[in-house]
Amino acid sequence: MTRQRLFIISSVLALWWTGQLPAQTLNLPDLGNSADNLLSTGAEMRLGQAFMRSVRTALPILDEPLLVSYLETLGNTLVTADQHASGNFTFFLIDAPVVNAFAGPGGYIGVYSGLILAAETESELAGVIAHEIAHVTQRHLMRGFEDQSQFSIPATALLIAAAILGAQVSPDAGMAAIAGIQAATVQRQINFTRDNENEADRIGITTLAHAGYDPHAMAGFFGRLAQSGRLYANHAPEFLRTHPVTSNRIADALNRADEFGARQRPDSLRFQLVRAWLRERSYSRAELAVTYFRDSLREGRYRNEIAERYGYALALLRAHQFAAAQTEITKLLGAIPEQVEFVILAARLQLAQQQPTAALAQLKPALARTPNLWPLRVAYAEALIANDQPQQALNELSAVERQRSGHAVLYDLMEQAAMKAGNEAATHRFRAEKHYAKGDLEPAIRQLEIALRQPKLPYHEAARIQARLETWQEEERAQKERNKHAFGNRRAADFNKEQKQ
Repeated sequence: MTRQRLFIISSVLALWWTGQLPAQTLNLPDLGNSADNLLSTGAEMRLGQAFMRSVRTALPILDEPLLVSYLETLGNTLVTADQHASGNFTFFLIDAPVVNAFAGPGGYIGVYSGLILAAETESELAGVIAHEIAHVTQRHLMRGFEDQSQFSIPATALLIAAAILGAQVSPDAGMAAIAGIQAATVQRQINFTRDNENEADRIGITTLAHAGYDPHAMAGFFGRLAQSGRLYANHAPEFLRTHPVTSNRIADALNRADEFGARQRPDSLRFQLVRAWLRERSYSRAELAVTYFRDSLREGRYRNEIAERYGYALALLRAHQFAAAQTEITKLLGAIPEQVEFVILAARLQLAQQQPTAALAQLKPALARTPNLWPLRVAYAEALIANDQPQQALNELSAVERQRSGHAVLYDLMEQAAMKAGNEAATHRFRAEKHYAKGDLEPAIRQLEIALRQPKLPYHEAARIQARLETWQEEERAQKERNKHAFGNRRAADFNKEQKQ
């Protein structure tokens, strides 16, 4: 986390505690007193979006389409099975070996790659996600902020992000970010109470059962984490720090699960493929990953041979061992020819060998079969860019963007396509959207300003960019105003402290 980000977080918290930021300065609405009426649907959505931008500046969000698609499919299956759920949920993956997950405002649910690798079954992973969904549907987070109704949406989002991320990543990092501003009390604002945790367990287990997963998996996973926490007290999973697990809690979860009876569900192939992808990525050097998967295949140390071979092919591709990678991919396609992960991997191998036409030929039949599968459309657009067909690539990406706005990986590809097409205004606009999606407001504004200065800019495009620019400029002014007040309050606090000494 950068010094600038730490200063902004501490500044926001300072304003909150000193209470010296006038409500009229921010033109705040009356948000009410009840947790259910605290924010309108639109306001909570904006709060979630602001929260997500803060998360992107602090954590390594993994935007790989295949991984995100799997997480969304699993998450939305659970949302459908939760009778309390309504509205949109956004599931995102964090590239860090942390065994944890968290729920933010507006239905944003983050899952660490370390959690997916730690889960021994798909039902265990589903259990944690169902638990987090229940925190959202029961509005546990918003109840904790019910008395902060005078605070602006961007500032509240930053406050929530500071406290959640401080707890998730490291208590030391969290304390450093909000040093001297009663950090422990801030954390208590969002720590879920024992009743909240038990309620999320009960609802989550019911959701698991309704979705067809093993309802006992949640208690089993919690128990295994608790055991590891006792064995390795200094390196206990982060989940235990943010979701304290007790023997009573595990017993209650087991009793709840018993109401639904025993239910075994085989892991999906996609779950195993995602785990193999993350396992391969966990090795900093491709050669180490190649060795791991080669040895595990030779010695039979795997749960699913297809998934293990997929990890091996990924490692070989990253190591530029193209011939060996082709051999493994041929085996995978021979076993399951229409598996999208294998089709995309074959196309990426062809792109790595400077064969974009072959990559397009590989992807086109799959896209015809499943035109709504967005990772396939993104892969097809990448191949179009490599094949000097940037406008067609923009058409594909624009279709995806209309359904999935706010994803940095899409805007990065759209920027590449616009640049290759020679469209300067669009290049800067997509670059601006990429910066904004990553939480970088100032460079995003600069890019829109450059886009507006491009010659022969069509009127409708200029109007669109201007409207976006004005929205971001207003956000920037509010941010600078908060920082100015925070700096004055910090100086006053330092002066008072010196006087007392």
